[in-house]
Amino acid sequence: MESALLDALAQRVLVYDGAMGTQIQAAGLGEPDFGLPEALLNGSTISLDGCNEALNLSRPEVIEAIHRRYLDAGADLIETNTFGCTSIVLAEYGIEHLVREIAAAAGQIARRAADAVSTPARPRFVVGAIGPGTKLVSLGQTTWQELEGTYCDGFIGLLEAGVDALLIETIQDLLMAKATIVGAKRAMEETGIRRPLFVQVTMEQTGTMLLGTELGAALNMIEAFPEVTAFGINCATGPAEMGSYVQFLSHNSTRPISVLPNAGLPVMENGKALYKLTPDELAGHHERFVTEYGVAMVGGCCGTTPDHIRAVADTVGGRPHTASAHWLSVRHLFSGFDFSLETNEQAAALKLVGCSSLYGFQPYKQDASFLIVGEKTNANGSRAFRDLLAQEDWEGLTELARELEGEGSHVLDVCTAYVGRNEERDMRILLASLNRQVNVPIMIDSTEANVIEASLQTLAGKPIVNSINFEDGGARTERVLALCQKYGAAIVALTIDEDGMAKTAERKLAVADRLLAATRAHGLADHDVFIDCLTFTLGSGDEEFRQAGIETIEAIRLLRAKDPAVNTILGVSNISFGLKPAARQVLNSAFLHACLDAGLTSAIVHFSKILPDTRIEPDIYQIASDLINDRRRYATA
Repeated sequence: MESALLDALAQRVLVYDGAMGTQIQAAGLGEPDFGLPEALLNGSTISLDGCNEALNLSRPEVIEAIHRRYLDAGADLIETNTFGCTSIVLAEYGIEHLVREIAAAAGQIARRAADAVSTPARPRFVVGAIGPGTKLVSLGQTTWQELEGTYCDGFIGLLEAGVDALLIETIQDLLMAKATIVGAKRAMEETGIRRPLFVQVTMEQTGTMLLGTELGAALNMIEAFPEVTAFGINCATGPAEMGSYVQFLSHNSTRPISVLPNAGLPVMENGKALYKLTPDELAGHHERFVTEYGVAMVGGCCGTTPDHIRAVADTVGGRPHTASAHWLSVRHLFSGFDFSLETNEQAAALKLVGCSSLYGFQPYKQDASFLIVGEKTNANGSRAFRDLLAQEDWEGLTELARELEGEGSHVLDVCTAYVGRNEERDMRILLASLNRQVNVPIMIDSTEANVIEASLQTLAGKPIVNSINFEDGGARTERVLALCQKYGAAIVALTIDEDGMAKTAERKLAVADRLLAATRAHGLADHDVFIDCLTFTLGSGDEEFRQAGIETIEAIRLLRAKDPAVNTILGVSNISFGLKPAARQVLNSAFLHACLDAGLTSAIVHFSKILPDTRIEPDIYQIASDLINDRRRYATA
């Protein structure tokens, strides 16, 4: 991978260009300027007037001249004229078949412009940039497959044209961001051309992204993808409104930060939106962002002109940064593109350690509790869920999930595996609903790799996959871990190997070591791994399992001492399987308290049915504790 851009990024502040659309509008173009030869139109008779991407083929000199004006103003980075270069946008003009051709032309135009002014002392860089399109996948307006495919096509055209980096910009939907990142990775794999990948989301005046996403959720998801070199915000507002978001990124991002505001908030005059922020005002804001928050890349979005970029470049261009913490992972992340290298060292810098949904971030470590994983959204453990699934009552299933969230669950374990039903279909339908209507993250519970992949393509944010083990020798585990790496997910790993469930603490720890070797080999950080030490029921009376609780508790204690960054998780109710409901509630509660004392960090439970030890009669609690610890009391004469 070429390192010139990364070297520059690590050494000094880089300046982006400004708005392409503003300059095209100022060029006074008419409908004939957008026309393409009939041979390219594939029979379409739709006017291309307003399709700025068509100008890459019809008037390349106009686009190149715009690039040159920004370069002459001092821009280090110029974005290709490909904001709408997806089949979704181009289909509005009947030219969706030209995605790759238009992208390639745009890349070549920008490459010529940058090369014309580059010098060894001052190289200029081309960023292949594609925007969000016009349809949101989380709202069901398009599909994951369409997004991944069209962004892959566009990025292939840009990579083959010689761009220095790829940019996904103005993102409004985290699921879209995930699909486009996967599309960019695929484009690099198919071409064999590796380039840095930048992502920018758009924060509205409401304080969230368009669909209600908090910035912490966006950053948490993005940092699950080591391929993303830099992260930032652009569009929607001016720099004054971006200050709190820039501050948040400065305190929490381990990646270089980019900030590209509009030229202030638009003001309507005579039916037109005007941007009135002056060049000096924009430069002043960027000086603060660079000085106080260590921002590495600055520029402009809607309404910004070459004059704005000249003022920014004169003020902060080439300045060394003050954000050394942001470079912890950059150099070795991109050394040979081996993203599995030094994963835990990189992860140690993360501030947002946890998972996320479309809407919010959920830390794994809870200040006054453990990570509560709701178990009632599971066909294997909830009759209510199973009955609603049989009726295909998706609204009822969603309401059940919302009830669990309301009861205090931090994450929901969702499983639709049920005899006679299509698990993949059920998960796609249900998770699409939960993605939109539930605030907490999802734990995908399935034994089938195809179901897990379908689920990962349906959920925004950073979910958790439940689970892997070595029951089959590891083939399935390898496949699932590859999916977690591809889609940015955490993993639950069960202490099961070819000999079955590990029964003793020693065996549980040995299998856990083997599981961690596998997760680390796939680049998953220890803090994104949940080891389930499992337990057998104490309700059978089987002599073989009398110490099942003791062995599980001891395994948790040993694992936490040996690998403190690793999470531990447990399906608590397994300890009481076969007993009556009242006895189960007491035994589950006592067992959970004992496991928490040993270092358990998370549990799959029906939280409203867990009792504090102070609410259990002391003699009843003693009986449960004796059962868990295999303390036998015999009647004496």
